[in-house]
Amino acid sequence: MSEKGYVLGTHDQELVRLGLQHRVWRPVVLDCWQKAGITAGKRVLDLGAGPGYAALDLAEIVGPSGEVVALERSGNFVKAMREFFQRRGLANVKIHELDLMTGDLPKGDYDFSWCRWVLSFVNDPPLLIKKLGEVMPKGSISIFHEYAHYETWRFLPRIATQEKFREHVIATWRESGGEPDGAASLPALLLQNGFITRSATPHIFCVRPNNYMWEWPSTFIEVYLPRLIEMGRIDQTFADKVRADLASAGDNPNALLITPLVVEIVAEKME
Repeated sequence: MSEKGYVLGTHDQELVRLGLQHRVWRPVVLDCWQKAGITAGKRVLDLGAGPGYAALDLAEIVGPSGEVVALERSGNFVKAMREFFQRRGLANVKIHELDLMTGDLPKGDYDFSWCRWVLSFVNDPPLLIKKLGEVMPKGSISIFHEYAHYETWRFLPRIATQEKFREHVIATWRESGGEPDGAASLPALLLQNGFITRSATPHIFCVRPNNYMWEWPSTFIEVYLPRLIEMGRIDQTFADKVRADLASAGDNPNALLITPLVVEIVAEKME
């Protein structure tokens, strides 16, 4: 699979960033999975698994009597995922190098599906939810973490260069065929495909520089600035100003970071 279709890239620096992102969100995710009922012996479909950080946690939770089926189209990420599982000695994961838009989702007796920050990047969310509805059995649970209002991401005091950077992020995601506010259409799409929303929970945080959550957006800025330069959207002078302003905010113990709004949706397949 070509790596060029990933607007965020699939290079080593992005792989490391995704690891940090997963660690930041891991407490929220583990709490969500526990409340939804993911436990030993369950079978989970992981849509858009990336390098497999969430799939690894899921595999350890469901144990040898359970199974995780991880779907990912990037060859770089699939290679990293296979190495992760091999090092951990986990054999309860099936990895499919698969494009969610063009390939058929593998059918199975799934108890759950997990999908995080995928709808923001695929070019046809209705098709993806339709495919999901075709493979998830009646009574199964599908869990989503998706952005609902990306523009909530800002710093206080406000940083003009960061807000301009955010505008470029939104524009480039849309130019690549995605939609940053992917959760907006999700409830209706689920209903159209036989799902009933059982719960919807907003996740938005306001943190100071000494909070680990601060590292999530700040690391994204550092990784995505070179991508924006490659795309011709910004120059080095602007990138340096963004970095300087971010460093200044990080040195201010009273600075605040408001994260992009993520909505957690847990839905049951009824048909």
